[in-house]
Amino acid sequence: MSGNFKKSISLFDLILIGLGAIFGSAWLFAVSSVASKAGPVGSFAWLIGGAIILLIGLVYAELGAALPRTGGILRYPVYSHGPLVGYLISFVTIIAYTSLVSIEVTAVRQYLAFWFPGLTKANSESPTVIGWLLQFALLALFFLLNYWSVKAFTKANAIISVFKYLVPVTIIVILAFHFKSANFSVAGFAPFGGQGVQTAIATGGVMFAYLGLHPIVSIASEVKNPQRNIPIALVVCIILSALIYTTMQVLFLGSIPTDMIGNDWAQIADKFSLPFKDIAIALGLGWLAVIVVLDAVVSPGASGNIFMNTASRLVYAWSRTGTLFKTFSKVDKGTGIPRSSLWLSFGLSVFWTLPFPSWDALVNVCSVALILSYVVAPISSAAFRVNAKDLKKPFKLKGMSIIAPLSFIFASFIVYWSGWKTNSWLLGSQLVMFVLYLIFSKYVPTKEVSLAQQLKSAWWLIAYYIIMLVISYLGSFGGGTETLKNPVDLILVTVVALAIYYWAKYSGLPKAIIDNDEPTPEEKAEAEVKAEPAK
Repeated sequence: MSGNFKKSISLFDLILIGLGAIFGSAWLFAVSSVASKAGPVGSFAWLIGGAIILLIGLVYAELGAALPRTGGILRYPVYSHGPLVGYLISFVTIIAYTSLVSIEVTAVRQYLAFWFPGLTKANSESPTVIGWLLQFALLALFFLLNYWSVKAFTKANAIISVFKYLVPVTIIVILAFHFKSANFSVAGFAPFGGQGVQTAIATGGVMFAYLGLHPIVSIASEVKNPQRNIPIALVVCIILSALIYTTMQVLFLGSIPTDMIGNDWAQIADKFSLPFKDIAIALGLGWLAVIVVLDAVVSPGASGNIFMNTASRLVYAWSRTGTLFKTFSKVDKGTGIPRSSLWLSFGLSVFWTLPFPSWDALVNVCSVALILSYVVAPISSAAFRVNAKDLKKPFKLKGMSIIAPLSFIFASFIVYWSGWKTNSWLLGSQLVMFVLYLIFSKYVPTKEVSLAQQLKSAWWLIAYYIIMLVISYLGSFGGGTETLKNPVDLILVTVVALAIYYWAKYSGLPKAIIDNDEPTPEEKAEAEVKAEPAK
């Protein structure tokens, strides 16, 4: 039976959810990866990444306040450009978020192998049978916490948050006493130049770390006073996380025993594969290593719980757009939870633990998939200024005409920096999904928007995918041919992004189609039929 979402999430809960999503497994792994890809100058990667996410976050703040919809990140493109664009973005976003859950439980297992080596295969990051069963048990726990009620989810998150935030603060304080400024020059401050910073942002775990935006917006229908609380939570979470991540990167670099650096920053990721645990042991701080491992269970675990919640809301949102089976848009009347969507999210999360067994096997692809879902926010926001001029905006962002195209440009940079190897199959899969949509066109929703209009409003996205594939192939990141050199490549990406942005802005639907989270007429009729015997 269908019901409505219950508004039970406060501003404090929302901030904890956002920070909980951001401080998952990334801080436990990314600092050594950033050091290996960029050296000390990699510290700026966190500030640059934070600035990019803040721009996108401001766009989401306006959208989330104006349209507080569950799974809004998937519904905004449908409102502005129709079901086809929503279908493509939904596909890549669901893959990203269900894989995120599996990434978090994989991180738990890898750190627990410090105490229980039998969880991970020798000389590998892959799980043993027992290790995989542990991952499955954690996924089942997340499923149950989200299945019972929204309050069970938020209470569990609040309790866990107390511990998971104390540990990074403890690490910051302790490493400050072992800080050596000489480390920043011993093997060069910027040994890999600007390209190293760009690579660190895209594939070093930086963008992967800033994942608190979607969970905040995706549960908008369950937030008290969303017009006020969503913008506040978004901005607070991004600024705090950028400051903390940058501080931890600087202190990690400065606390490494100088003789372990040698003359090559590239080896740091191998020497410190579990960076904060490994550096604690290198400094003779066994007690700190124990605390880090404990938090390595708690932090990714809490984030996995949040991502399971988010994924189920995104599946619900995809179903609401009409391009996924209707059963996933049903909300349990008693709990206010989309339980069928939760089941699918659980199943996909389990699936992703099978072919991708290690933490960093999915991080690169997951980061780009999420950025692809982010890039639509400024496009939808711009289109609403054309086809939804009467949309009420409790939080109206000044300078949107500059912020929106800038955020689209920077997001396109990240897609490009991710490299040919990642983009070739990720963007390629999007093109395959587009072809499948056309093949099965007689089954797609055309009641409100004709197929011809859907195509007209989607060609910009197809062109964007194709052009970014070509630039990635010719570029110098991740297996490209290195035909395009810096800064020509970035100038080209900028020009393409601006052209696509304005094309997309003026190719939206003639009039935006905006729904709400009330049950559809069909769902109401079904509910009445089911309730009939009780009369």
